[in-house]
Amino acid sequence: MAVVVVAAIGLVAVMFQLRFYNRERSRPVRAPLWLNILGIVFALAALFADVLHLSSDMAQLMALGAIGSFSISSAVILHAFRKRPAE
Repeated sequence: MAVVVVAAIGLVAVMFQLRFYNRERSRPVRAPLWLNILGIVFALAALFADVLHLSSDMAQLMALGAIGSFSISSAVILHAFRKRPAE
């Protein structure tokens, strides 16, 4: 579960970088919202696995899904940073 927290912190760091990067840009870079929502749903499912009566294996898969969603979202944003020329 701690890995999900680390992935979420990494996503927040990329979001802050995105916020500062877009301040003076005419065409701002956007994060894939659906991917972030999917990551949050996976993280919440992993967090409340006992309440949802999920097995430990399924809880670990939910945590892995959250990490994957957050990392792909961050990679998409960082790729957009590299791809765009400085304005």
